[in-house]
Amino acid sequence: MARHLRRRGRRFAPRRVEDVSSVRLASAPAEQESRSEAPEAAVERPWRTIVWDDPVNLMSYVTYVFQTYFGYDEATATRLMMQVHTRGRAVVSSGHREQMEVDVQAMHSYGLWATLEQEGE
Repeated sequence: MARHLRRRGRRFAPRRVEDVSSVRLASAPAEQESRSEAPEAAVERPWRTIVWDDPVNLMSYVTYVFQTYFGYDEATATRLMMQVHTRGRAVVSSGHREQMEVDVQAMHSYGLWATLEQEGE
C-alpha cells in the first residue's frame, strides 16, 4: 500500500473529500440512514447508578447517604433505601456516563456497593 501511495506522488496522504463522497453516493440512502442512526442511539441512551444491598450498612445510614449526596428528601431516600433492602438493588441516579462514574465512586467512598449500567441492559 505504501508503494501505491508513493507511485501516485502522495506519501501517506489522506483521501480527498471527493473520493469519500463518491463512496457514500454509491450505497443506498436507506443503508446510510440505518448505519448513522445505530451509533447515535447507543450514545444517547442514559447510564444509571445502581446501589446494591449489603450486609454491612444500616438502613438509616443508606437513607442518610441518599439524602446527603443526591439531595433526596427523606421520603424519596427512604423509598430507595427500601428498594435496596427488599429487592437487592435500586437505581439512584441516571444521566451521562461520566457523571454516573462520579456517583459510583462517591457511593464507594461512603462504603456502599454501587455499579453503573446503560439503560436497556
